[in-house]
Amino acid sequence: MRAELLSVGTELLLGQITDTNAAYLARVLAEAGVDLYFKQTVGDNAARVQEALRLALSRADLVVITGGLGPTEDDLTVAAVAAALDLPLVRNEHVAESIRRFFAAQGRPAPESVYKQALIPAGARIIPNRRGTAPGVAVTHGAATVVMMPGVPTEMEGMVESFLLPWLRERTGETVIGSRVLKVTGLGEAAVEERIKDLLRLGAPTIAPYAKLGEVHLRLTAKGPPVEVEAHLVAGEAAVRERLGSLVFGADADTLEVVTGRLLLERGLTVAVAESCTGGLVADRLTALPGSSAYFRQGVVAYSNAAKTAALGVAPDLLERHGAVSAPVAEAMARGAREGADSDLALGVTGIAGPGGGSAEKPVGLVFIALADRESVESQEWRFGDRPGRHGVRFLASQAALNLLRLHLRRP
Repeated sequence: MRAELLSVGTELLLGQITDTNAAYLARVLAEAGVDLYFKQTVGDNAARVQEALRLALSRADLVVITGGLGPTEDDLTVAAVAAALDLPLVRNEHVAESIRRFFAAQGRPAPESVYKQALIPAGARIIPNRRGTAPGVAVTHGAATVVMMPGVPTEMEGMVESFLLPWLRERTGETVIGSRVLKVTGLGEAAVEERIKDLLRLGAPTIAPYAKLGEVHLRLTAKGPPVEVEAHLVAGEAAVRERLGSLVFGADADTLEVVTGRLLLERGLTVAVAESCTGGLVADRLTALPGSSAYFRQGVVAYSNAAKTAALGVAPDLLERHGAVSAPVAEAMARGAREGADSDLALGVTGIAGPGGGSAEKPVGLVFIALADRESVESQEWRFGDRPGRHGVRFLASQAALNLLRLHLRRP
């Protein structure tokens, strides 16, 4: 079965609200094994709703529409669909009575305008709304079905649970579309793709890479019975992990900070952080996991040279010889943070986030990150450039710092 989503509402086109309904319905359709190839968004305009519906019906067996089912003048979805399908609107007395009871239960009379919601295309199926007054409507058109539901998320989700999912299950049986997302950091999208190029041609699961700031996500997808889908995903994940190894830091809802925090807990180690250009972002991310007090000792934001000396013990002559943005200073910051907190590990981060402050020798985006343990210290140089912007450089630096810590924790 092929489906298409049609979201109705001018507020969606103006960016005044986010279309969370479409994301929710996309997940529902995947769980039911329904292929979703297209999504459309259209404003509160009858002619354009009809145009969008005709296009959807030309390429889908199921069209799911949300929005425009209320009592106001701009709620025109049902009438527009009826006109497009050449169906008369007929007052449904069961719906009208349901509306009357809804208002009576609140101790107030129903305005005449709300009975507009009782006008239903002839021959359509009513989907009861137990959370509001606008009913959902399902219409058969040739071999296709059009399902209309309110745009209010709670009302729409109630109809999905009571009607749409059972209706889909009757037609798709045990088929599901399952996905798993593997998350990579430390390597760019092109380099990741090069390492798994042959795996991208697999039929099951399909593997699709897409880039995010500081990460590459690999979405594995398979369709079929649940047991078969899970087997494909497990095999695909194993193949990807074999190629990429420790570059894969997690899957699905995992974040780098949560994965790193879990490793600290598992190893029973503590950490401190000394930051300059990241302004406390590394510490903020490390404390994102509940229970982080078990491993996070202290964070120091030392922006000025004087603060680096006073709070972290960085020698003034070291700052003078190498500059604040340098590997020796990052290492001294890490050592000072570890000693000051008496932690097992510590990170030191210093760099130029921009947009100003760079030079030919030390450009914007240059960052040095150091990791100290009780015996030694190591450091890395990163050049993120100025294209990510100040926020992007700070985030990428925090990402690299967390990943350095993660990889250290993975060592035997």
